[in-house]
Amino acid sequence: MQRMNWINAMAFAVGLASAGQGGLGVAPASAETTVEQAAILPKVQELVAAMRISELAQVLQAEGEAYGGQLKEEMFPDRSGSDWSAMVTRIYQADGLTEEFTRSLSAELSDKPEVAAKAQAFFASPTGRKIIGLEIEARRAMLDDATEEAAKEAFGAMEAKGAPRVDALRRFVAANDLVEMNVMGALNANLAFYKGMSQGGAFTEDMTESDMLAEVWAQEDQVRQETEDWLWPYLALAYQPLSDEEMQAYQVFSEAPEGRALNAALFAAFDASFVRISGELGRAVALMVQGQDI
Repeated sequence: MQRMNWINAMAFAVGLASAGQGGLGVAPASAETTVEQAAILPKVQELVAAMRISELAQVLQAEGEAYGGQLKEEMFPDRSGSDWSAMVTRIYQADGLTEEFTRSLSAELSDKPEVAAKAQAFFASPTGRKIIGLEIEARRAMLDDATEEAAKEAFGAMEAKGAPRVDALRRFVAANDLVEMNVMGALNANLAFYKGMSQGGAFTEDMTESDMLAEVWAQEDQVRQETEDWLWPYLALAYQPLSDEEMQAYQVFSEAPEGRALNAALFAAFDASFVRISGELGRAVALMVQGQDI
Protein backbone atom coordinates (compact mmCIF):
# COMPACT_ATOMS: atom_id res chain seq x y z
CA MET A 1 0.00 0.00 0.00
CA GLN A 2 2.70 2.48 0.95
CA ARG A 3 5.48 2.73 -1.59
CA MET A 4 8.88 2.23 -0.02
CA ASN A 5 9.61 5.65 1.36
CA TRP A 6 12.99 5.11 2.91
CA ILE A 7 15.99 3.28 1.92
CA ASN A 8 18.35 2.07 4.50
CA ALA A 9 19.20 3.61 7.68
CA MET A 10 22.85 3.33 6.95
CA ALA A 11 22.59 3.75 3.20
CA PHE A 12 19.54 5.87 3.64
CA ALA A 13 17.50 2.89 2.68
CA VAL A 14 16.09 4.63 5.47
CA GLY A 15 12.88 5.60 5.65
CA LEU A 16 10.42 3.40 7.06
CA ALA A 17 11.86 0.50 8.79
CA SER A 18 10.77 -1.14 11.93
CA ALA A 19 14.05 -1.43 13.70
CA GLY A 20 13.75 -5.04 12.79
CA GLN A 21 13.40 -6.34 16.29
CA GLY A 22 9.76 -5.96 17.20
CA GLY A 23 7.71 -7.15 14.27
CA LEU A 24 4.50 -5.47 13.20
CA GLY A 25 2.86 -2.97 15.43
CA VAL A 26 5.95 -1.32 16.94
CA ALA A 27 4.89 1.82 18.76
CA PRO A 28 6.46 5.17 17.91
CA ALA A 29 9.07 6.52 20.28
CA SER A 30 7.77 8.68 23.10
CA ALA A 31 8.04 12.43 22.67
CA GLU A 32 9.02 12.77 26.34
CA THR A 33 12.64 13.83 26.73
CA THR A 34 14.78 12.13 29.38
CA VAL A 35 17.90 13.50 31.01
CA GLU A 36 19.97 11.08 28.93
CA GLN A 37 18.32 12.24 25.70
CA ALA A 38 18.92 15.87 26.57
CA ALA A 39 22.57 15.13 27.30
CA ILE A 40 23.20 13.41 23.98
CA LEU A 41 21.09 15.80 21.88
CA PRO A 42 23.98 18.11 20.85
CA LYS A 43 26.02 15.17 19.54
CA VAL A 44 22.99 13.73 17.75
CA GLN A 45 22.33 17.13 16.19
CA GLU A 46 25.90 17.09 14.88
CA LEU A 47 25.32 13.59 13.49
CA VAL A 48 22.03 14.64 11.87
CA ALA A 49 23.81 17.59 10.28
CA ALA A 50 26.67 15.39 9.04
CA MET A 51 24.18 12.97 7.50
CA ARG A 52 22.26 15.88 5.93
CA ILE A 53 18.97 14.53 7.22
CA SER A 54 17.19 17.81 6.48
CA GLU A 55 18.03 17.40 2.78
CA LEU A 56 16.94 13.78 2.84
CA ALA A 57 13.67 14.86 4.46
CA GLN A 58 13.03 17.18 1.51
CA VAL A 59 13.42 14.24 -0.86
CA LEU A 60 11.13 12.13 1.32
CA GLN A 61 8.56 14.92 1.20
CA ALA A 62 8.73 14.94 -2.59
CA GLU A 63 8.31 11.15 -2.63
CA GLY A 64 5.36 11.45 -0.26
CA GLU A 65 3.70 14.12 -2.37
CA ALA A 66 4.05 11.92 -5.45
CA TYR A 67 2.60 8.97 -3.55
CA GLY A 68 -0.26 11.15 -2.36
CA GLY A 69 -1.06 11.98 -5.97
CA GLN A 70 -1.19 8.28 -6.80
CA LEU A 71 -3.54 7.64 -3.88
CA LYS A 72 -5.90 10.36 -5.07
CA GLU A 73 -6.08 8.95 -8.58
CA GLU A 74 -6.67 5.43 -7.29
CA MET A 75 -9.09 6.08 -4.42
CA PHE A 76 -10.95 9.37 -4.94
CA PRO A 77 -10.22 10.70 -8.43
CA ASP A 78 -13.35 12.87 -8.50
CA ARG A 79 -12.53 14.88 -5.36
CA SER A 80 -10.88 18.29 -5.54
CA GLY A 81 -7.12 17.97 -5.39
CA SER A 82 -6.03 21.22 -3.73
CA ASP A 83 -7.10 20.37 -0.18
CA TRP A 84 -5.67 16.89 -0.51
CA SER A 85 -2.33 18.13 -1.83
CA ALA A 86 -2.05 20.60 1.04
CA MET A 87 -2.82 17.85 3.56
CA VAL A 88 -0.20 15.50 2.09
CA THR A 89 2.42 18.25 2.15
CA ARG A 90 1.62 18.95 5.79
CA ILE A 91 1.85 15.27 6.73
CA TYR A 92 5.25 14.84 5.05
CA GLN A 93 6.54 18.31 6.00
CA ALA A 94 10.33 18.14 5.84
CA ASP A 95 11.22 20.43 8.75
CA GLY A 96 8.85 18.62 11.07
CA LEU A 97 10.17 15.24 9.95
CA THR A 98 13.76 16.34 10.64
CA GLU A 99 12.89 17.54 14.14
CA GLU A 100 10.88 14.41 14.90
CA PHE A 101 13.66 12.17 13.63
CA THR A 102 16.27 14.01 15.71
CA ARG A 103 14.22 13.51 18.88
CA SER A 104 13.69 9.84 18.12
CA LEU A 105 17.35 9.25 17.33
CA SER A 106 18.34 10.97 20.58
CA ALA A 107 16.08 8.52 22.41
CA GLU A 108 17.58 5.54 20.58
CA LEU A 109 21.17 6.64 21.29
CA SER A 110 20.62 8.06 24.78
CA ASP A 111 22.65 5.24 26.34
CA LYS A 112 25.08 4.93 23.42
CA PRO A 113 27.07 8.19 23.26
CA GLU A 114 30.03 6.35 21.75
CA VAL A 115 27.89 5.32 18.78
CA ALA A 116 26.82 8.90 18.08
CA ALA A 117 30.43 10.10 18.38
CA LYS A 118 31.89 7.41 16.09
CA ALA A 119 29.14 7.86 13.52
CA GLN A 120 29.49 11.63 13.47
CA ALA A 121 33.24 11.29 12.98
CA PHE A 122 32.78 8.89 10.08
CA PHE A 123 30.14 10.89 8.23
CA ALA A 124 32.03 14.14 8.77
CA SER A 125 35.16 12.63 7.20
CA PRO A 126 35.91 13.18 3.50
CA THR A 127 34.76 9.65 2.67
CA GLY A 128 31.63 9.99 4.78
CA ARG A 129 30.71 13.33 3.26
CA LYS A 130 31.13 11.90 -0.23
CA ILE A 131 28.93 8.91 0.61
CA ILE A 132 26.15 11.02 2.07
CA GLY A 133 26.16 13.35 -0.91
CA LEU A 134 25.96 10.47 -3.36
CA GLU A 135 23.13 8.80 -1.45
CA ILE A 136 21.00 11.93 -1.43
CA GLU A 137 21.74 12.78 -5.06
CA ALA A 138 20.80 9.26 -6.18
CA ARG A 139 17.62 9.24 -4.18
CA ARG A 140 16.61 12.60 -5.59
CA ALA A 141 17.45 11.43 -9.11
CA MET A 142 15.27 8.35 -8.73
CA LEU A 143 12.23 10.53 -8.22
CA ASP A 144 12.30 10.56 -12.01
CA ASP A 145 10.78 7.39 -13.48
CA ALA A 146 13.16 7.34 -16.44
CA THR A 147 16.18 7.59 -14.15
CA GLU A 148 14.85 4.77 -11.98
CA GLU A 149 14.30 2.57 -15.02
CA ALA A 150 17.79 3.33 -16.32
CA ALA A 151 19.25 2.45 -12.92
CA LYS A 152 17.43 -0.89 -12.99
CA GLU A 153 18.79 -1.65 -16.45
CA ALA A 154 22.31 -0.66 -15.38
CA PHE A 155 22.19 -2.91 -12.33
CA GLY A 156 20.86 -5.78 -14.44
CA ALA A 157 23.82 -5.37 -16.77
CA MET A 158 26.21 -5.34 -13.80
CA GLU A 159 24.72 -8.60 -12.54
CA ALA A 160 24.83 -10.21 -15.99
CA LYS A 161 28.53 -9.60 -16.42
CA GLY A 162 29.40 -10.47 -12.82
CA ALA A 163 30.79 -7.05 -11.93
CA PRO A 164 32.81 -7.10 -8.69
CA ARG A 165 30.82 -4.14 -7.38
CA VAL A 166 27.71 -6.35 -7.24
CA ASP A 167 29.42 -8.60 -4.69
CA ALA A 168 30.42 -5.52 -2.70
CA LEU A 169 26.82 -4.31 -2.70
CA ARG A 170 25.60 -7.72 -1.56
CA ARG A 171 28.03 -7.66 1.35
CA PHE A 172 26.87 -4.18 2.26
CA VAL A 173 23.19 -5.12 2.12
CA ALA A 174 23.84 -8.22 4.24
CA ALA A 175 25.84 -6.28 6.84
CA ASN A 176 23.02 -3.77 7.28
CA ASP A 177 20.16 -6.28 6.82
CA LEU A 178 18.67 -3.82 4.37
CA VAL A 179 16.13 -6.03 2.67
CA GLU A 180 14.50 -7.44 5.79
CA MET A 181 14.63 -4.14 7.68
CA ASN A 182 12.97 -2.32 4.82
CA VAL A 183 10.36 -5.04 4.32
CA MET A 184 9.40 -4.99 7.98
CA GLY A 185 9.32 -1.21 7.94
CA ALA A 186 7.03 -1.17 4.92
CA LEU A 187 4.69 -3.70 6.53
CA ASN A 188 4.61 -1.63 9.72
CA ALA A 189 3.74 1.45 7.67
CA ASN A 190 1.02 -0.42 5.79
CA LEU A 191 -0.50 -1.60 9.06
CA ALA A 192 -0.47 1.97 10.36
CA PHE A 193 -2.20 3.07 7.14
CA TYR A 194 -4.97 0.50 7.64
CA LYS A 195 -5.37 1.55 11.27
CA GLY A 196 -5.60 5.17 10.19
CA MET A 197 -8.28 4.31 7.64
CA SER A 198 -10.17 2.38 10.29
CA GLN A 199 -9.99 5.32 12.71
CA GLY A 200 -11.28 7.53 9.92
CA GLY A 201 -14.33 5.31 9.49
CA ALA A 202 -13.44 3.77 6.13
CA PHE A 203 -14.00 0.17 7.23
CA THR A 204 -16.98 -1.62 8.65
CA GLU A 205 -16.98 -2.60 12.31
CA ASP A 206 -16.31 -6.16 11.18
CA MET A 207 -12.74 -5.21 10.16
CA THR A 208 -10.66 -6.15 13.21
CA GLU A 209 -6.99 -5.51 13.89
CA SER A 210 -6.40 -9.22 13.30
CA ASP A 211 -7.95 -8.81 9.86
CA MET A 212 -5.63 -5.88 9.18
CA LEU A 213 -2.60 -7.88 10.28
CA ALA A 214 -3.59 -10.76 8.02
CA GLU A 215 -4.04 -8.37 5.10
CA VAL A 216 -0.63 -6.80 5.71
CA TRP A 217 1.21 -10.11 6.10
CA ALA A 218 -0.35 -11.25 2.82
CA GLN A 219 1.55 -8.39 1.16
CA GLU A 220 4.95 -9.58 2.41
CA ASP A 221 6.16 -11.28 -0.78
CA GLN A 222 5.08 -8.38 -2.96
CA VAL A 223 6.68 -5.85 -0.62
CA ARG A 224 9.93 -7.83 -0.57
CA GLN A 225 10.02 -7.95 -4.36
CA GLU A 226 9.30 -4.23 -4.68
CA THR A 227 11.94 -3.49 -2.06
CA GLU A 228 14.63 -5.42 -3.93
CA ASP A 229 13.54 -4.01 -7.29
CA TRP A 230 14.18 -0.51 -5.93
CA LEU A 231 17.02 -1.06 -3.48
CA TRP A 232 19.66 -2.71 -5.68
CA PRO A 233 19.49 -0.19 -8.54
CA TYR A 234 19.48 2.66 -6.03
CA LEU A 235 22.60 1.41 -4.27
CA ALA A 236 24.36 0.72 -7.56
CA LEU A 237 23.56 4.24 -8.77
CA ALA A 238 24.54 5.91 -5.51
CA TYR A 239 27.84 4.09 -4.99
CA GLN A 240 29.01 3.85 -8.59
CA PRO A 241 31.38 6.85 -8.13
CA LEU A 242 32.97 5.34 -4.99
CA SER A 243 36.36 3.70 -5.30
CA ASP A 244 36.75 0.15 -4.03
CA GLU A 245 38.67 1.57 -1.06
CA GLU A 246 35.86 3.98 -0.19
CA MET A 247 33.26 1.24 -0.52
CA GLN A 248 35.34 -0.98 1.75
CA ALA A 249 35.63 1.81 4.33
CA TYR A 250 31.84 2.02 4.45
CA GLN A 251 31.64 -1.75 4.78
CA VAL A 252 34.08 -1.75 7.69
CA PHE A 253 32.12 0.96 9.48
CA SER A 254 28.84 -0.91 8.85
CA GLU A 255 30.22 -4.13 10.33
CA ALA A 256 31.69 -2.45 13.42
CA PRO A 257 29.63 -2.58 16.63
CA GLU A 258 29.03 1.17 16.42
CA GLY A 259 27.90 0.87 12.81
CA ARG A 260 25.44 -1.91 13.59
CA ALA A 261 24.07 0.03 16.57
CA LEU A 262 23.67 3.14 14.44
CA ASN A 263 21.87 1.19 11.73
CA ALA A 264 19.31 -0.14 14.22
CA ALA A 265 18.86 3.30 15.79
CA LEU A 266 18.34 5.01 12.44
CA PHE A 267 15.79 2.45 11.34
CA ALA A 268 13.93 2.76 14.65
CA ALA A 269 13.89 6.56 14.45
CA PHE A 270 12.61 6.63 10.90
CA ASP A 271 10.07 3.92 11.67
CA ALA A 272 8.55 6.07 14.39
CA SER A 273 8.12 8.91 11.91
CA PHE A 274 6.72 6.84 9.08
CA VAL A 275 4.29 4.91 11.26
CA ARG A 276 2.96 8.30 12.34
CA ILE A 277 2.90 9.57 8.74
CA SER A 278 1.15 6.46 7.44
CA GLY A 279 -1.48 6.63 10.16
CA GLU A 280 -2.23 10.28 9.39
CA LEU A 281 -2.34 9.53 5.68
CA GLY A 282 -4.75 6.64 6.25
CA ARG A 283 -7.10 8.82 8.29
CA ALA A 284 -7.01 11.54 5.63
CA VAL A 285 -7.74 9.02 2.88
CA ALA A 286 -10.68 7.66 4.85
CA LEU A 287 -12.23 11.12 5.12
CA MET A 288 -11.72 11.83 1.43
CA VAL A 289 -13.20 8.49 0.37
CA GLN A 290 -16.29 9.23 2.46
CA GLY A 291 -16.64 12.69 0.94
CA GLN A 292 -15.79 14.53 4.15
CA ASP A 293 -13.61 17.61 4.48
CA ILE A 294 -10.06 17.20 5.78
